[in-house]
Amino acid sequence: MSLLKPLICALALVPASLMAADQPSRTAHTNYILRCAGCHGFEGGGTPEGGIPDFPNSVGYIAGTELGRTYMMHVPGVVGSSLNNAEIAEVMNYVLDVWGETDSGEALVYFTEEEVTRRRAEPVPDVVAYRRLAVDELAAMGITVADYPWP
Repeated sequence: MSLLKPLICALALVPASLMAADQPSRTAHTNYILRCAGCHGFEGGGTPEGGIPDFPNSVGYIAGTELGRTYMMHVPGVVGSSLNNAEIAEVMNYVLDVWGETDSGEALVYFTEEEVTRRRAEPVPDVVAYRRLAVDELAAMGITVADYPWP
């Protein structure tokens, strides 16, 4: 009887491990819903009270600068997403496809897995302060992006 309990536990874990190994990869849209929509909603909106900026009329401009692209790789939703770098690039590109339009007429620059890996390795000790730098850079170019109430 003492060997039966561990054997039953081990056998119970086999189907779960087989399902995880056979799990098809999720689409960028699905990963957005699972990892981002909790804060940004299905329409890419934010809540200034919650410190969540809107994507429309904003994310395309932010992704158009070096500071902004690095900032995007360090927001809490990306840092805590449990996605690999290729999946993060796919989700970011989905966000850009849906909400990244700008008035500049310039083509969007999509993220690659390599870029995500490089930018995530850059130290950003204070993401709020880093966003301020990115927004200040855009403001100097005459571009206003979504409100962000945190100091």
